[in-house]
Amino acid sequence: MSNRVLTILIPIISVLLGLIVGAIVMSVSGFNPIEGYGALIKGAVGDSFYLGETIRQITPYIFAGLAVAFAFRTGLFNIGVEGQLLVGWTASVWVGLAFDLPKIIHLPMAVLAGALAGALWAFIPGILKARLRVHEVIVTIMMNYIALHFVNYLIRYVISDEQNTTERVPESASLKSPLLETLTDYSTLHYGIFLALAGAIVFWVILEKTTSGFELRSVGLNQHASEYAGMNVNRNIVLSMVISGAFAGLAGAMEGLGTFGYGFIHDSFSGVGFDGIAVALLGGNIAIGVVLAAALFGILKQGALIMPLESGVPTELVEIVIAIIIFFVASSYIIAYLLRRFKKGAN
Repeated sequence: MSNRVLTILIPIISVLLGLIVGAIVMSVSGFNPIEGYGALIKGAVGDSFYLGETIRQITPYIFAGLAVAFAFRTGLFNIGVEGQLLVGWTASVWVGLAFDLPKIIHLPMAVLAGALAGALWAFIPGILKARLRVHEVIVTIMMNYIALHFVNYLIRYVISDEQNTTERVPESASLKSPLLETLTDYSTLHYGIFLALAGAIVFWVILEKTTSGFELRSVGLNQHASEYAGMNVNRNIVLSMVISGAFAGLAGAMEGLGTFGYGFIHDSFSGVGFDGIAVALLGGNIAIGVVLAAALFGILKQGALIMPLESGVPTELVEIVIAIIIFFVASSYIIAYLLRRFKKGAN
């Protein structure tokens, strides 16, 4: 069985196994799995409002998944997407509040500020990895906590007047769309979904259609061979982290300029950056896979909000289903082994 076929089958089988085990857990817990999953689907796509909320939920997951996947594809493990998201969120709101410009200039500037902030935050572990060979996992994990407290300081003492929240960004810097809100019964859906899909295309073009993308993937596969071939390994490590951070910063900009429309003191992490690891893993670290995995996560997260009301199933069971799906994806070698054995038996 070819690797391409396995790449497609493993996530599908993992999702199915996760849903089956989730149904078993619901049954053992005394809940009706049919009613539970029915409520989940209704809460995700049951009407225009829920559909709008689901699509809005998908938007930052796409960017977070792309951030993690880009680093994966180039041989790096960016655990700092959550921190890069937070600084991107704060930077985009800051620029949104600091300038009074026409929307055609102001909105792109605020979005780019989020991308730039995420890129700069990821540059630090990138340069430490390239120059000093400090493992990026350790640095990016630690920088998540630095980011959390750093953005809280900025929000309270720089962007606002010692308040827990900033003012709302003006319309000229907002991703909110009256048209999309009206079409989805006044959900929080905004234009960010189109930027996220464009981001997936950019991800694909960079890695698959450019010389730089070829070098980045080559360095990820074998640094020594790449260096022998004349590639600048250190430059590519830094570039990879910077691009990954830019995607993460854009995820934050979607929240700051779209979903919420302001910055606020974060008592804890948003969780989107960490979920991006699972999205990238489930999506096979390819653009279309990340988009589909983000859609699944958006459906599960949004549908979980309605499950307790419609069927009495606690939202924690959805988290169990997600965890089981991730477990099966992480155990992909077992599924691949069983598929090969099944094929040999069939022959």
